[in-house]
This record gives sequence, C-alpha cells and structure tokens, in this order.
Amino acid sequence: CAHNTIFKSNAHNATLGKFLNWINGACYGRYEDIRHKHFRHHVDRADVVAFDFRTRLEQHHPKLLKLIQYLEWAYIPAVDLMMHALVLILPFVLPQRHDRRARILTILAIRITLFVLLAWISIKALLLYALSYLLFLHVMRFMDVHQHTYVIFETLEQKRGDEARRYDVSFENRNTFSNLISTKHPWLNLLTLNFGYHNAHHVKPTTPWFQLPALHQELYGDTCTQLLPFRGLLASYHRHRVARVINGDDPDMDISDTPNYIGVVGVSFLTAH
Repeated sequence: CAHNTIFKSNAHNATLGKFLNWINGACYGRYEDIRHKHFRHHVDRADVVAFDFRTRLEQHHPKLLKLIQYLEWAYIPAVDLMMHALVLILPFVLPQRHDRRARILTILAIRITLFVLLAWISIKALLLYALSYLLFLHVMRFMDVHQHTYVIFETLEQKRGDEARRYDVSFENRNTFSNLISTKHPWLNLLTLNFGYHNAHHVKPTTPWFQLPALHQELYGDTCTQLLPFRGLLASYHRHRVARVINGDDPDMDISDTPNYIGVVGVSFLTAH
C-alpha cells in the first residue's frame, strides 16, 4: 500500500493501508507518517528514525535495558512492544507531537472497548489474540532484522541534510539482502507476501508484491550473491536474540557466516519514530 502497488488509485491504496494498520496494531500512528518513514528508508538508503533507543537505554535506563534483555531471552519481542508503546507516550512528552494526542486518546478508547468486549465474550480468545500478535511481531522482525547493514540516522523529524546523499545505488545493493523462506518451493514465500525478495524490491520499489519473484529471477537468475540461507538466519535469530537489542551492524561488513550475523531490531516500518 505504501508504494501504491495494490490498486491503481493512490487514495484506494491509502484507504487499505489505514485499514490494515488497525489490523496490525499500528493505527495509533498516522499512516502518512509510517509511509514517510519507509520512503526515507528508500531515498536516504539508511534506517531513518526519530531517535536511536540503543544509546539512550545504555546510558540512561540500564534497568529498563536489562528488563528488555530478559524478556527477549524469553522470546517476548520487548523491543517492538516498547516501540509501539512509545507511539502512545511521545505525543504527551514531545511538544512537536502534541497535535496527535486527541487521535491517540480516541483510538485507545476504541481499542480498549473492543478488547473488553472480546474478554467478555471469551477470555481464551483475548489470550490467543495476544499470543497471535506476539507471533506476528516475531515473523515481521525475523524477515526484517537481516535485510540491511545500514547506518541509523536520527533525522526522521528533520529536513534531509547532506547525510541523505551520502550513499549511492552501489552501496544500497551491497548492503541489502534477500531472505527467502524457500528457493525450492517458492509458494512458501507467499506466507510473507514475498517480503524476502528484498533486493528486487529495492531495485524497483513500485513492483507489486506478486511480481517480485519474476523480477528477482530477471535481475539475478539463480546466482544472487545477496541471498541469505533461511536456516542460517533462523539460527542467528535464536542465538543473538539478546545481543540484538543494542546491536548496530556496520555497513559492508562480512556476513558470509550467516548464523553469526546479528541483525538490527527496532527499525520497524510499523512505527513512525
């Protein structure tokens, strides 16, 4: 939806995007803000955020960092939950986001009402909803954490400066990776709507999701050097789940040993900061 590749009409793409934000829990943030963050990621060839939580946790909130690391060890996606919680908190802290407070309170009231109604119908259903949402976050970030070795820019809420022109297409290609669920059984990649064809997506972002396999084949054939093995990524996701909390990968680093490629968490396109 963000790339306007589902419908011919941009308005229809935006409408579907806003609806899906309600489904995936990203509705507290504005669709336009989330879309803007994603486009900065493409244009600046970096992970563009409003602030980098890593240094702040290490320097100012060591106890919170330790709690997050314990939760991540227990396979609870605490970093993502924190990032979503900040969508609710920051409009009441940062003056430049005060205009979003009414939206936050309105949506919060609606969703709390719906959750109370669901609990009244079935506590089991509410608990299973929570479990399914945690699994959803794991799937999304498993696909996301290894797709780039980009620099993190804290410039999302600033005008684009010289840093936005620092990297070229060659840098983008070298530091973007594809992580297909399966090369032998391409239909399995439909489970994530072909999200794993990430190099093809960055070469031509306006390509609809269902055409990405064909574009990938056209661009790379059967010899894509940026294609990472699924099994190695699965081992990495498990092995480095705690270290990943404050990790930042260096551009052009050697990731040939995939199980030791840590990856970066907390730059999700589901939040606009």
